[in-house]
Amino acid sequence: MKVALCQYDMKWEDKEANKRKIEDLLENCKRKSEIDWLVFSEMTLSGFTMNTGVAELSDEDRAFFAGLAAENKINLSYGGVEKGYNNLITLDRKGNRVNTYSKIHLYAFGEEDKHYKVGSKQEVFTLEGLRVMPAVCFDLRFPYLFWNKAKEADVYVVIAAWPARRAEQWQTLLRARAVENQAYCIGVDRVGLEGKLEYSGNSVCYDPLGKTVVDAGTAEGIHVAEIGLDKDLVAKTRERFPFIGERKTFPWQ
Repeated sequence: MKVALCQYDMKWEDKEANKRKIEDLLENCKRKSEIDWLVFSEMTLSGFTMNTGVAELSDEDRAFFAGLAAENKINLSYGGVEKGYNNLITLDRKGNRVNTYSKIHLYAFGEEDKHYKVGSKQEVFTLEGLRVMPAVCFDLRFPYLFWNKAKEADVYVVIAAWPARRAEQWQTLLRARAVENQAYCIGVDRVGLEGKLEYSGNSVCYDPLGKTVVDAGTAEGIHVAEIGLDKDLVAKTRERFPFIGERKTFPWQ
């Protein structure tokens, strides 16, 4: 399965402008026909806003993404708020919802916890044979989430609004989650300015050995992997290096 990472300079709290931007990016993507799974960043249409009314997805917003998936025959993951939860939503090639994950670790430093509800359940879902565990932004800093589902997951997908000044941490943590759990790890961030806050993108996918599958750098656009995600590579890596089975249960007595 070939994954594509969409990082774009979204217009703050302007859903309609951002829908047009996404349509243009997809229309002008020269490798569109190769895409099996397209992943967007956190709060895809609004930006990471504490304006809950703007961030909340409408039926029209959901229909927009369902239409993108169905018209282009691609699986699609995007971010948006539903009933007060900061969600990562995944659709299949027909636009049907496959999974909804609600962010567990809200970013208290940015007062996200004062505006949104905290998720309480980890998810693992199957997408064309791949077992996928979703996470949102700040979740990435808590490795136990990823350890907890390692045996059940082939791929981690993390969507984010991660500032440029901490881009090195972003990439380091994504690679660490891939290597320590011997799974693919996809991370998608936005680019551009949001007031005085800069985003550099650096969307990336690492394989189970920490090798780069696709690196979007800082350029706006849809970046398509050269090779597909391979479930067998996950299995072979874990068979050759059976480290997950050596983990200990805490606390040690």
